Amino acid sequence: MKTLRFHRYGEPGDVLRLDDADIPEPKPGHVRIKVHACGLNPADWALCRGLFAGDLPRGIGLDVAGTVDAIGEGVTGVVIGDAVLGVPAYQDYPSAGAADHAVLSIWTPVPAGLDLLKAAALPMAIETPQRCLNILGVTADDTLFVYGAGTMIGFAAVQMARLRGARVVAAAGKTFAAELRATGAEVTPYGDGVVERVREIVGGTPDLIFDAGPISDVLPTLVQVADGDGHRIVTVSNHGPAADALRVRNSFGGALGYDALSDFAALAARNRFTIPIASTVPLTDWRTALDMSVGGHAHGKLMLIPGA
Repeated sequence: MKTLRFHRYGEPGDVLRLDDADIPEPKPGHVRIKVHACGLNPADWALCRGLFAGDLPRGIGLDVAGTVDAIGEGVTGVVIGDAVLGVPAYQDYPSAGAADHAVLSIWTPVPAGLDLLKAAALPMAIETPQRCLNILGVTADDTLFVYGAGTMIGFAAVQMARLRGARVVAAAGKTFAAELRATGAEVTPYGDGVVERVREIVGGTPDLIFDAGPISDVLPTLVQVADGDGHRIVTVSNHGPAADALRVRNSFGGALGYDALSDFAALAARNRFTIPIASTVPLTDWRTALDMSVGGHAHGKLMLIPGA
């Protein structure tokens, strides 16, 4: 089979290559699928650079949907031919979701009414914000400020928080401003004056803040929005000594949110939750997708299509 993976750590464009590899056999508790589509995330590039380092080679692609074609020992509730979405066991096999076949450790059925392409865009965009909103403890009584609401994690977090009944103020660019407002969020642009704009919209200090933006030096600004209280903030990407010094919490501090996959897939099937798809790219043209992603020009989820 074809699989996109790396044999050493480094910048994705330098270390990734499209290999021919044996089709993996699922271990106990796992299922294998013929991949219909694989979503790409910033986490994929972080894996190439050494995040969660382990045995090499290792594949990328943490969002997939496809059709079950092999079942590991001890698995029940699924049969050959079932359509599922889920997360490849990327630490247990020398390939992951960006491949013709992928072995999943976490999966849920694709509900009726949800096509496989849209299903493949969901797993990480559900798990990460679900985990972060749980760390924050967002409820219907809260006002949440989401910075980076134009990222797919941020876009999902806005929807999730609104479904919880929270008031949401979202910082985002023009691309998704209208869609964010349609959820009931109040949208403000990035840039100079964001502290004053957010505090004016809220009428004071937001109860909680979720930083879903890319790596940047935004945390001091968000701490200003939080009136100096960094503990109100959870960040996805901007963790490290600077966050620790500001008392900002990070996304690694809570239980994984995979238990929400089924519920939000069902909502997606009813058009009550969505992850925008920027482009579909053949697996063999993966460098195009990489360039779009790292260049910041995706404006939605990038999807690799094996066999296209």
